[in-house]
Amino acid sequence: MGHEATVSRVSEEQLFYLMSRGMREDEAMAMIVRGFIEPISRELPMEYALELNRLIELQMEGSVG
Repeated sequence: MGHEATVSRVSEEQLFYLMSRGMREDEAMAMIVRGFIEPISRELPMEYALELNRLIELQMEGSVG
């Protein structure tokens, strides 16, 4: 198999854990998404990684709450 991809939703347990430590829901969601994306963006040239991060932030705006 040449390429595999995994798509999953952020679990309620992950959100609960971070929120129980004082994070707001939007902050917790952003941290989880960044943790998932970071290994991918690390492999990209800097300008692409910055653009990817910017697009993810734009997509997440308003998606929580």
